[in-house]
Amino acid sequence: MKKLTGLLGGSFNPAHKGHRYISLWAKKSLALDEIWWMVSPGNPLKSHTSDMASLPHRFASAHHIARRSPIRVTAIERELNCRFTVDTLRRLIRRYPNRRFIWLMGMDNLKQFQKWKNWQEIARMVVIAVIARPSYDNRVHAVRAMSWLRRFVRPASRSRYWTDWRPPALVLLRFRPDPSSATATRAIRPDWYAAYSGKALRDAVTGRPIS
Repeated sequence: MKKLTGLLGGSFNPAHKGHRYISLWAKKSLALDEIWWMVSPGNPLKSHTSDMASLPHRFASAHHIARRSPIRVTAIERELNCRFTVDTLRRLIRRYPNRRFIWLMGMDNLKQFQKWKNWQEIARMVVIAVIARPSYDNRVHAVRAMSWLRRFVRPASRSRYWTDWRPPALVLLRFRPDPSSATATRAIRPDWYAAYSGKALRDAVTGRPIS
């Protein structure tokens, strides 16, 4: 049996309880064994900003929020030297043949999915679960990428059986949102990263030290 693994990529600048909430909710909805939080070395769709903390600080914040849960925090994209999701997925699928991956994304990412490098190839490699608020139905169908993805939407009532689906396949998972926000955290505590300075941590997937 392959280990069912959800992949949630992001800047985690910083990680917050909303990340944890949607991850644990997705784990239950999709009957996953675990979730990997992939702390990105850099988002190609975001210009560099002065409020982006270093990877070790962002990793440490994710490690703190994920404690005592089936969430594994990793900076594996840095090790793989990948900046684009399509490249990351290719390498993860080859490197971990004993796992079945599903890509988790928020509605905000789906809205710009057509801007991702080779986004249709991503959809052909793995099942995608979009975590959307209940009121987002109309907004989902207005997304440009949905003109192609619409035919591949699967019923949320069958989400626990996603391993039976052959990609492309997309499922919309609805939940009551947690109001936490990385933007709000930075506004309230612009020096949030100071609390994570000097943390000696290891990557929960590769075992390598984070520095």
